[in-house]
Amino acid sequence: MAANKKYTLNSHSGLVLEGGGMRGVFTCGVLDSFMDRGIEFPYAIGVSAGACNGLSYVSHQRGRARFSNIDLLEKYRYIGFRHLLTKRNIMDFDLLFHKFPTEIIPYDYEAYQTSTTHFEMVTTDCITGEACYLHEPRSAERIIDIVKASSSLPFVTPISYVDGRPMLDGGIADSLPVRRAMECGYDNLCLVLTRNSGYRKSGTRSWIPPFAYRRYPALREAIASRNGRYNDDIELVERLEAEGRMLVIRPEKPIAVGRMERDISHLVDLYDEGYAVASKIEFIAQR
Repeated sequence: MAANKKYTLNSHSGLVLEGGGMRGVFTCGVLDSFMDRGIEFPYAIGVSAGACNGLSYVSHQRGRARFSNIDLLEKYRYIGFRHLLTKRNIMDFDLLFHKFPTEIIPYDYEAYQTSTTHFEMVTTDCITGEACYLHEPRSAERIIDIVKASSSLPFVTPISYVDGRPMLDGGIADSLPVRRAMECGYDNLCLVLTRNSGYRKSGTRSWIPPFAYRRYPALREAIASRNGRYNDDIELVERLEAEGRMLVIRPEKPIAVGRMERDISHLVDLYDEGYAVASKIEFIAQR
């Protein structure tokens, strides 16, 4: 468990944020705890919901991600099949990626640009079926394009475009980008998971309807083989954790929140747990 552990924060420290849809409220709690204590990483990488929550962490907007996932959901009910019927998207992307960052709680692009954290977001290229690790230091429009693509779930949201390339949820190709972080030179990792210890996806391959993504055979293969890759990554994570080479922060209570959860009380409980679990960890700054 992450509780009562110590973590040495140094120039090789990297923060990895798993996705998981609304289970990402656990990550919101973790990151708010970090911000309350002034904990910053030189490098961070986020996938899907992890990318969304990571943006608010990098811009130091404490509570913004919680508001987006809980308060905004309670007011606007931006998840549901009515959106799928009217906009071919199970979520109201117009609200989440346009109105929210520009009007409701404007995103602090200046704070993001001056942050000492190098932040990458993961998408899946529909043409190649491979993960893209994207960093945008200046363009507000491209930042939104990337995070929207990283959050575009297969089958229930439309394909998004970044730099003219069709892209979907980064979790298809790389749900747990720990290898990417290590390849970038960050081998002292802190990983925030949104599943309980011991979780595995069922099987190694998933069935895909024959009519889905026929123009993108590599994407179809990436979706079909995702479960096996995820389980392999979890094996690596557990090995590194057991060897003391990685700090893993994960929910300790049985998860009661689904990917498209709309029960506000369940979301608040999971947020509170994330905050509490992270607050038990002692961070030691290494000069």
